[in-house]
Amino acid sequence: MRHINVRDKNIVRSPICGLKVVGIKILVRLCRTVEPYSLGGVTLEKGQFCFLNDQYYEDFPDKYLMRNKEIIEGIAHNRPCFFAFPDNVTKGIYWLVPISSKYEKYKAVYDKKVEKYGRCNTIRFGTVLGTDAIFLIQNMCPVTESYISEVYVDKNNVPIQIDNRIVQDVVSNAREVLARHLRGAVLIFPDVKTIYNALREKLEQSK
Repeated sequence: MRHINVRDKNIVRSPICGLKVVGIKILVRLCRTVEPYSLGGVTLEKGQFCFLNDQYYEDFPDKYLMRNKEIIEGIAHNRPCFFAFPDNVTKGIYWLVPISSKYEKYKAVYDKKVEKYGRCNTIRFGTVLGTDAIFLIQNMCPVTESYISEVYVDKNNVPIQIDNRIVQDVVSNAREVLARHLRGAVLIFPDVKTIYNALREKLEQSK
């Protein structure tokens, strides 16, 4: 594995785990174990995380989207953090899965769904920096690179990565949930069909 120097521009402190967030004009670590892809000038890898900018919520005021800039003790923080992976149909569109640290809350929801349906792949579990994390596939949403504001990095400006087994679990389940949702099953809360079609139209207009 080799490292590429990271630029210092647009670095801000994050309240989560003492990490920092780096603006989109950076170069990130290369890793042979994962497949890199690009968002907003950033080469992301599966298993890394990012944040949405405010413009996304202005353009798509869907009440079921995870709220941006969560207010904690009167201060706006960059929340939620999203796990990103590319759409397998339209180049330039990516899917973001929000993560949450509210383990007990979503574990209870997960258990109820398993009890009722025998399985649950709209909520997945993993660890981020050794801490339990919930991947909320039920709240996933499509974006284009213009809506990505930052990637999530540690104190050494290295993008946070997770075990590739967790990456594969989240991506495979998210793709399955999305496919079922598009066939008519209501599994994702935001109106992803409308957002997706609007994003595709914007991409076509920009050509």
